[in-house]
Amino acid sequence: MEYRRLGKSGLQVSALSFGSWLTFGNQISDNVADELMGVAYDAGVNFFDNAEGYAEGKSEIVMGNIIKSQKWERDTFVVSSKVFFGAERKGPNQMGLSRKHIIEACHAALKRLQVDYLDLYFCHRPDKNTPIEETVFAMNTLLQQGKILYWGTSEWSAVEIMEAIAVAKQYNLIGPTMEQPQYNLFERNKLENEYLHLFNNHGLGTTIWSPLASGILSGKYTNGGVEGTRLALEGLEWLKDRTLAADRMEKATALQELANSLDVPLAKLSIAWCLKNPNVSTVILGASKVPQLQENLKVLDVVPLLTEEVIAKIEAIVQTKPIVPQF
Repeated sequence: MEYRRLGKSGLQVSALSFGSWLTFGNQISDNVADELMGVAYDAGVNFFDNAEGYAEGKSEIVMGNIIKSQKWERDTFVVSSKVFFGAERKGPNQMGLSRKHIIEACHAALKRLQVDYLDLYFCHRPDKNTPIEETVFAMNTLLQQGKILYWGTSEWSAVEIMEAIAVAKQYNLIGPTMEQPQYNLFERNKLENEYLHLFNNHGLGTTIWSPLASGILSGKYTNGGVEGTRLALEGLEWLKDRTLAADRMEKATALQELANSLDVPLAKLSIAWCLKNPNVSTVILGASKVPQLQENLKVLDVVPLLTEEVIAKIEAIVQTKPIVPQF
């Protein structure tokens, strides 16, 4: 396993990490979840990603039970939670980024995960109804109390992150260390354009999600079949429609042919492409089956195959490279 610094921080995270969105407490059994985490940990994965909103808190309960039963030394793994969407209850003060919800959500996550502190704590979305000063101060309070070690954002704009950094500097507080954006061959603008100033001048780290674009870059949806996959889950019709859009299907098919010519699975080619970006601290893998995870954990072997020539072929297929303004 390769380990990378989380932005300018001293924390090192495995280049491949493991997340529980849509699977833990929902799509897979607790026994399978236990086996998946064990496989990941044994392969050198040290970062496990979670959130209060995943399966309305049940995902964190499942992960907490696994962490407790595995009896891993606390300094051998990094665990996260995210705050914004609320867990099982969705009252007026049980969602968002108010000081009240941030503090209470952290306490609830610690209880569900059965740990004394969170390594990473993310603001899962920006909150238009809460002053950014209130959010930054609340996160700083948790840092001072030792309940979280680093805080960051997820799916914030560069402007919003810069505002949080400015507030932290103004009041001598600790600002955000990392952002968790979607990043894959179809979603590239934030990592390759919008965040460049944050990478170059503020050392922002990234824990990217959906490297397989909700599965289409795994090749399994090429024929449009979703039975038995996460896209068949009730309530995810929006994800199914976006993922299986005709143009993406066309490009995924062409990428599959390229992967075949390199004798590698499309999933591994797609994840390796994400790892080539030096501003990616870690790629979060999701899995519902052990063989699937075991295969994708070998992706570091594929990275050297991504020569300039292969990258050029990929770009010619997807045509999604952002146009970066030249100043």
